[in-house]
Parts: sequence; C-alpha cells; structure tokens
Amino acid sequence: MMIHWPPKFEPSRAPVSVGNHLDLAASREVAWAWLVRAELWPTWYPNAHEVRIAAGGGPDLALGTRFRWRTFGVSLESRVEEFVPEARIAWRARGFGVEAYHAWLLEKTADGCHVLTEETQYGLLARLQQLFLPNRMHYYHQIWLERLAAQAAGGPPAETSG
Repeated sequence: MMIHWPPKFEPSRAPVSVGNHLDLAASREVAWAWLVRAELWPTWYPNAHEVRIAAGGGPDLALGTRFRWRTFGVSLESRVEEFVPEARIAWRARGFGVEAYHAWLLEKTADGCHVLTEETQYGLLARLQQLFLPNRMHYYHQIWLERLAAQAAGGPPAETSG
C-alpha cells in the first residue's frame, strides 16, 4: 500500500518530508478508531492541542471533515482529503507559515498492524523548523505512533452519544 500524494506534496518535491512507522500489537480496527477520534488526541498525544471538529462533523474524522487544532505551536485548519476506513487517512493542513499534507496507512499483520505516517510541508515556518530543529517533527510523530500503540493496546475509545 502506498500514499496517494497530491502532486504538489510528493516527498521528492516538498522542502520538508518526514516518515515514521511502527508495528502495533493491536488490531488495525482499534488503532483506526483512536486515530480518527481526533478530539481525543490531546488526551494521549502531547503535541495535539485544542482539536475541534467543524460544526456538524464528528465525533470521528471522515472524508471532507474539517478540523482546527494546534500542533508544534501553530494553529491549523485541516481537511480530510483521503479516507479508506481502517486503511488510510490523509489531511491537508494550513496555518501561518506552513502548508502540509499528512497521511497515515494501516496494514494488518499477523500480530496486529503496521502503521506508517508521512508528512510533507511547504512554507517559511516549515523551512525554518527544518533548518533549526531538523528532527523535531520526526521525534513527535514517533511519539504519536508510540502513544497510539499504547491507546490501542487498551481497546477502542468509548462510544459517544451524539
């Protein structure tokens, strides 16, 4: 399985590109349930803040869902551009000094699932971060994967009403 990059965001074209992956000892279905419940990210991923689904959406991300959040100190407006349940999700994000495309792939394995996340970015802020803090995004994306693994190991998130 491969990421379906919009041409502009192909890793070979983008000035900033980061990829991380991890094998999880949890089912793909449970890992997916945590990944698409974006408003819960701040409860388990320390680099996600103030995640809010646009009016009428949620509680889970879906194709076309718009959400606002803060990460790496930047407020972003994001929109889900690709969505294949329990297999792939990607969103485009815009904020001051950055435009990004963040994709996730989940594949079943004999012992759970393998998760790949890749992000490419444009913009002055993205370039400055790459110059002065070159491993920051890779570091936090690895934490995101490790925390996802921990959450998924405990079962799916609780159902919500409404």
